[in-house]
Amino acid sequence: MTETVITTIADRPELTDRLWDMADSWPKFSLEDPVSYLLYGRMVKELPEYVFIATEGDTVVARAFSVPFALHAEGRGELPARGWDQVLLWAFADLRHDRAPDTVSAIEISVAADRQGRGLSGRMLAAMRENARSHGFAEVVAPVRPNRKSAEPDASIHEYAYRTREDGLPHDPWLRVHVRAGGVIDSVAPASMTISGSLAEWRSWTGLPFDRPGPVHVPGALVPVDCDPEQGFAVYVEPNVWVRHPLVD
Repeated sequence: MTETVITTIADRPELTDRLWDMADSWPKFSLEDPVSYLLYGRMVKELPEYVFIATEGDTVVARAFSVPFALHAEGRGELPARGWDQVLLWAFADLRHDRAPDTVSAIEISVAADRQGRGLSGRMLAAMRENARSHGFAEVVAPVRPNRKSAEPDASIHEYAYRTREDGLPHDPWLRVHVRAGGVIDSVAPASMTISGSLAEWRSWTGLPFDRPGPVHVPGALVPVDCDPEQGFAVYVEPNVWVRHPLVD
C-alpha cells in the first residue's frame, strides 16, 4: 500500500492548487457560505502553515484547514454561538490588526470519497493538533459538523451533541473521532454557518422545488432549510458542536 504523507502547504507550496483535486462528500449547498467564499483562498495564501494536504503517491487523499485566533481577547473568551463563521472572521480580524493569537481552531477536515473509513480523518486531526503544539499553542478547538445528524434533521442538536453509545463515546462518528483524540465536547454553536439564497438558487443547489412555506428537508443538511416563497428566499442555519482539544500534558 502506498504511504500516506501529510504535510502543510507551507512546506509543500507546489501542492497548493491540488487542494481541490479530490472529490469529497460536502453537499453542494454548503459551498455557498459567504464567509468561505471570502476567506478560504486567504487561508491558503496567508496561513499556509495551518493548511494540510495528504497524498498517496501523486494522489491527493485528504485536506485540512485551521486558523490561529485570539479566543481570549477582550470581548471574547467564550466559544462563539456563531461557531465556524465567527471563528474565521475573528482569525482574519486578528491577522489584520496584528493581534497575537492564543488558540487554533479547526475549520475543515475532508477525506477523499474513495478513502473514507480508513482512519485518515483521525490522522489529519492528529497532524493539526501536533502542528498547533509545535507553534506553541496549548489548545485546539473545533466547530464540529456532526455529519450523521443529517439523518435526523428534526432532532434537537442540543440532545444529539451529547448522545452517547453504551461504551460512553458519542453517538456521532465524527464526534467520536474527536473524543478519541482527546477532545472534550464543550457546547453547541447553534448558528455556526448561515446560507441564504433565492428560491431559484436553492433549487439549483438541491434539485428540490422550494415551492411551499416552512421547513424543507434537504439531503446532507443537519437541520431543515426555512423556505419563504412569498418573499422569494430560503435560509439554512447550521448548528455545529464545539469540541476542545487541550494540548498540555
